Formats: sequence, C-alpha cells, structure tokens
Amino acid sequence: MRRFLLFFAAMIMLPGLFSCQKAGNGDLSGSGEAPVIDLTVKAAEFVQKGNGFAFRFLEKVDGSQSKDYVISPLSIQFVLGMILNGTAGTTADEICRVLGYGAGETAAVNTFCQTLLEQLPELDGKTTLAIANALVVDKGWSLNADYVSLLDKHYKAAASSLNFNDGKGSAEIINKWCSDHTNGLIPTILDEVSSSVLAYLLNALYFKSEWVKSFPKESTHPRAQFTTAGGEKVAVPMMYNSELFLYHANEALRAVRLPYGNGAFSMTVILPSEGKTLSDVIGYLDEEKWRDFTGAMKEVRVKLALPKFETQSFLDLKELLADMGMPSAFDRNKADFSPMSLAASHLGFVKQKAVIKVSEEGAEAAAVTIGAVENSIDSPSEYAVVFHADHPFLYLITESSTGAILFAGKFTGLGG
Repeated sequence: MRRFLLFFAAMIMLPGLFSCQKAGNGDLSGSGEAPVIDLTVKAAEFVQKGNGFAFRFLEKVDGSQSKDYVISPLSIQFVLGMILNGTAGTTADEICRVLGYGAGETAAVNTFCQTLLEQLPELDGKTTLAIANALVVDKGWSLNADYVSLLDKHYKAAASSLNFNDGKGSAEIINKWCSDHTNGLIPTILDEVSSSVLAYLLNALYFKSEWVKSFPKESTHPRAQFTTAGGEKVAVPMMYNSELFLYHANEALRAVRLPYGNGAFSMTVILPSEGKTLSDVIGYLDEEKWRDFTGAMKEVRVKLALPKFETQSFLDLKELLADMGMPSAFDRNKADFSPMSLAASHLGFVKQKAVIKVSEEGAEAAAVTIGAVENSIDSPSEYAVVFHADHPFLYLITESSTGAILFAGKFTGLGG
C-alpha cells in the first residue's frame, strides 16, 4: 500500500498542472473542450523542463521515504524560483540546473512560474486552485529594491516585515498566512521564527475539485484487502467505479486518468506492470516518457478500485536539494546571495508540508513550501558597506539643498 499511495498522492498535480491539453478524444467533462494554457513554443519548452524537475524531485523524495508521503513539485519550484532571483554566480547556476534549465536562465524560470501563477487558477470554474507567494523580512532590515521588484512582478509575492526577535509571535503570523491560503489544511509551518534568519520565502498551493464521474458511496467497501509492497495484507476503505476513462499500458506501467471539474485537471493513477516495482516506475519516468505515455492514452471502460485515503507529510529538503545539484546555496562559505541583500548569507533550510484527502466526491490537497535565508550580520547597526579610502580618491564640497558643487578635488597621497 505504501508505495502505491506515495506515487499516487505525488502525482495528483502533475497531469493538470504541467500538461493541460485540449480535451479531444476521451473528453469526459461533457463541456466539449477544457481550457488550455496559452503558451508560446518557448514557454512550452519551459513546461517540459518543469516536468523534468518534478520527476527528478519525486525520485529523490521516494528514495528518502519509507512511509506514505505527498509532495508538490510546483510549490517547491515557486520557492526555488524566488530564491534564484536573489542569487548570483555558481549559486544561481546550480539552482537553474536543478530546476532543469541552463546556467543563467533565471528569466526562463520566472516566465514559467509567472505563466502558471496567472493562468492555472483560471482554467476550471468547477475547481478551486489558489497559489500564493510571500516574502517576509526581519524588521529593521531591507532587501535590494530590484530583488523585491522582481518577486512582485513574477511571483506576486507580498512583501512584509516582522520582528524575528519575537520568535513565537512572528511564527503565529506566518502560520496564519499558511492556514488562510490552504483553507485550513496546513495551519502551521513553523514553531518559532529564528532571529538568525534575514528572510523567509513561502509558497502556498491549494486544490479542491470533484471527479467528473464520482464513485458511488454505496459501493465503497470499508475494509477491503490491500497488499503492501512487503506482501502484508491490510484493510483499507476501497472505492469502486466502472466508467470510461483514459488508459494506457506499456512494459513499465499501467495508468488510468480520472478527470476533475471541466476536465482541465485530472489525477493519473499508476501501477507497475507485471514484474516491475513502483521504484522501477519512478526511475523510468521522465518528462519525455511522461509526454509520450499520456499522449498515447485511449478511452476504455475501466473497472476501477481506488483507496479512500488521507496523507500528510512534512519534509526537510535541504539534503535532498543539495544532492540534486545545488549544494552551494546551503554553504555559508560558498553561497552568493548578494542580489538579495548584502546581509544575506546562505539558505538555512527548505521545508515542505503537504496534505491530500481523496474521497468518493473528489480530492482536496494543499502544500506550503518555506525557505529561510540566513543573516550574515548580527544586527542592523553592523550592516555597513566597507569603504577604505586607502588609495587615490576624489572629493567634492556641495551645497545641500541645490547640490551645487563648491569645491572638488583629488587626493593621491603625493602632496600638492
């Protein structure tokens, strides 16, 4: 049961969020055509890169977890995108590559995130999808104006300042933001704010929708048999349905797609083919195989059995992201966060909390991802630019109100 639920829960967002297509053959929504995201050819390439990151991220998470989990690749992409805009040099290049882009492709990451932020919530009037980003800075400190402007433009990140010395009080405000933007599914993300942190970057993602073809409640078996990866028999509530769904199978996996709302979003349920394990499936999937597989799905009648379940997880992603290829961002001696602030040191942590509930009517899911940028300076009074006039310099004497220059000179140390 574990591995099935791991992958099943992780996949809830992928088909709709990264592969919104016109509903042609197999449109089960009854509305003719589901809306599509308006993408240029270049932007469509960005979506494929986003899918590539999602599958690599999923494989890393799966390798680190022995229990059920749920993740949101999209939520971590938003937070990494915001962090990326505050980095330079090797730190920025590593984050770009982890996200699936080439070095120096910060603008491409911003385009991807901005497109999804603006268009995803508008696709389906029958589906609630909310995306929110936030930037929270320790009171008394300021970030570079260009950085704040980029986050406002591309991520609509609401910037605010809190007193991080009031650890619990500031945490309560941040937690309320999380709760408000996840319909209460994720009421907390921090127990206490740290005074060593300069800024927190947050993304909240909330999804709720009904199946196009719901599962009859009277058909749900409260204690159906489920075989775990280890061969153990356990009892789970099992939902049953027999309807026309998109389906495809190959040598690695078998999958059925269950649409929500008007068909713009869907859940794809994947099982290993005979002789394969779920780990084999996760290792097999990448953006190209996913695109080819989903493009080959055909409408057939499926006698479907699906567990009714709830899963929640809270993951520390520091080691995972470093292992994926961005260690410099977490290294105090190597990180370059100068575009964010001269006071920004390195990433202290990146964490994600996610929840999913799947029932006869549909699904509700939420995720909050938070990244903490550590402060390199102990107090605002120490926030100073180093300026040593120990080599030739120019000087001017001016009138304050008009700026008129009264005197100007140069000092070389050679005398006059």
